[in-house]
Amino acid sequence: MILKYLRLSILVGLILTLLLTTAVQAASSPVVVLNVKGIINPVTADYLTRGIAEAEKRRAVLCVIQLDTPGGLDTAMRDIVQAIVNSKVPIAVYVSPSGARAASAGVFITVSAHIAAMAPDTAIGAASPVSLGSEGEVALSETMQNKVMNDAAAYIRSLAAARDRNANWAENAVREAVSATATEALDLKVIDLIAPDLDSLLNQVDGHPVILHAGTAVILHTAGLPVATLNMTGIEKLLLALSNPDLAYILLGLASLGLLVEITHPGLIFPGVVGGICLIFALFALGSLPVNIAGVLLIVLAFMLFVVEALTPATFGALTAGGVAALIVGGLILFKGGPLFKVNPWVIVVMALCIGGLFAFIVTRVIKAQRLKAATGREELEGAVGIVRADLKPEGVILVKGELWSAVSEEGTIANGEPVIVKRINGLKLFVVKEKKEGK
Repeated sequence: MILKYLRLSILVGLILTLLLTTAVQAASSPVVVLNVKGIINPVTADYLTRGIAEAEKRRAVLCVIQLDTPGGLDTAMRDIVQAIVNSKVPIAVYVSPSGARAASAGVFITVSAHIAAMAPDTAIGAASPVSLGSEGEVALSETMQNKVMNDAAAYIRSLAAARDRNANWAENAVREAVSATATEALDLKVIDLIAPDLDSLLNQVDGHPVILHAGTAVILHTAGLPVATLNMTGIEKLLLALSNPDLAYILLGLASLGLLVEITHPGLIFPGVVGGICLIFALFALGSLPVNIAGVLLIVLAFMLFVVEALTPATFGALTAGGVAALIVGGLILFKGGPLFKVNPWVIVVMALCIGGLFAFIVTRVIKAQRLKAATGREELEGAVGIVRADLKPEGVILVKGELWSAVSEEGTIANGEPVIVKRINGLKLFVVKEKKEGK
């Protein structure tokens, strides 16, 4: 009998310990929040992938991605979707705050989430592959257009079906670029709920069932849980800023400027160092954006024309003008992917004019310097005034610029002390004439 009570006491103790451990774990498990605002690119994909991994490490009850995006790159979007689909913790994509949107790539990301939510006065849709594909808005054959369209439509339809969402609307968002407000998206069963803020979202999903990729069923208990916001690191923020098309073009211009100044004025060092750093950052930016190789080649051509102009000023600015034209056209077609990846035309014009103006100034100074009379050597003696130190009969000695020279008079005898002008030089002998004084 005693043994029976002992076994019962141990069993009750184990159950209480298990319940206590579960309660402590639930209390310590936070809701991890990630924030995405702007274009979807490789930096954004790396940030979200890292954030989801951190949420798994912390055993978060829920990972919330607050999203506001006009779209982005297809490759980056697919990396994000894969991280969401294979996540070991439930993922909620929350289109917020009010006025935000989930367009293009944002539609795929929202549809793929375990929980899709929107704030009031937000929008979702327009998932056209024109703005998703790395080919951008380049002209494609009809067969290729069909391939791109069908691939995107099948992809989003599979994601919607997996989450029991409106697959027909999702497909139309790709094929016909349809969009919907938050209320319309809820009525169409594109999203699960509308929440005015994060606290409301966590209260509404409390008790919501979620099935993870491995088939594990989870009941969310999110009401009152602590929230841990995981922001981008300083490096990620820097890399995200560098992936801006305008900044990428400016960095290319500054790199060209610094390197060109170093080439034309060797030994300054500082412009070369700045130019090299800008070039490295520019190359990273180009690697994270849908680059058009023709635009890059035009900018390289502009750089070469500027170098040749600086080293061969006899072209009188023609190469500089060609370089400015190549720089402008190269900037206009530097990136593919539609309007999301276009460089601001004003940025292109200002940068081209600054670089072109600088090299026009350099060329002008070089040409002016070439036209100046030599200031050193024997050539500077031509036209110089000297004093006769030994009578020129017609040969004698004169003093010019502090030095005694053998001289020959071209106007007969010139007496000692008379001023003379050097007309020409032959070897080490100067040929002179009398200095004509005013009034004589």
